[in-house]
Amino acid sequence: MSEGQIRSEAHGHIFKIIIDNPAKKNSFTPLMMEQLSDALTELHNNETYWVGVVCAEGKDFTAGLDMPKFFGPTAEKRNIRDGNVDPFGLSKRCKKPVVTAVQGIVFTIGIELMLAGDIVVATEDARFCQMESKRGIAPLGGAHFRFLSRAGWGDAMYHLFLCDEFSAQRAREIGLVQEVVPAGQQIERAMALAEIIARNAPLGIQVTKEAAAKYIEGGEAAAIAYIPKIKDRVLNSADAREGIQSFIERRAAVFQGR
Repeated sequence: MSEGQIRSEAHGHIFKIIIDNPAKKNSFTPLMMEQLSDALTELHNNETYWVGVVCAEGKDFTAGLDMPKFFGPTAEKRNIRDGNVDPFGLSKRCKKPVVTAVQGIVFTIGIELMLAGDIVVATEDARFCQMESKRGIAPLGGAHFRFLSRAGWGDAMYHLFLCDEFSAQRAREIGLVQEVVPAGQQIERAMALAEIIARNAPLGIQVTKEAAAKYIEGGEAAAIAYIPKIKDRVLNSADAREGIQSFIERRAAVFQGR
């Protein structure tokens, strides 16, 4: 599929979900986001599957959203199905453990997708950046609170404010990544971790995740409830229009703070 797709494979009790749009650095289209939700919902609902692995084809995990397909006059209107798992774990979180394998470019929603899971394996060449504010918008997929809960206030604000690129080792140091492996070994290692997890009692693992989520869900609920206000402030702004236009024209944006 030229527009990219989300594929899945069953490996015993492990459900492998694959981002497949390498020609565009695995940028997400609205259709791919819908397919990812469907795949995570299959993992959530199908009792055959005890652990999920999310990974990507090619050199990069994802460069983020295919911006013109989500915002502006050429935007495509697609909605996550009612009752589905939200890929960002905002409206509904997957109850099964999820191990994410990342490599190369891991920008914007790439960070948010991996933080919506539980354990992250990154390659040594992985590059991370939460750059939405460089494009006139703001993180809308959970980075504004999950980055904080993983890394702490100072490190979170450092990267959210600077919108800088940082390395896999830095991501490991601040808790965004749990293991760093040589390039090309990330999926194998993620599958190995999933196999270890799948040897344990699935209900025990699921209630452990549920209980851990209960610990933080009050704060998360308040942060999630604030996302519509963030959208109202940034998506309708002149800076957002400038950010998208500069992305299309491949030039530096000129923001005015309005």
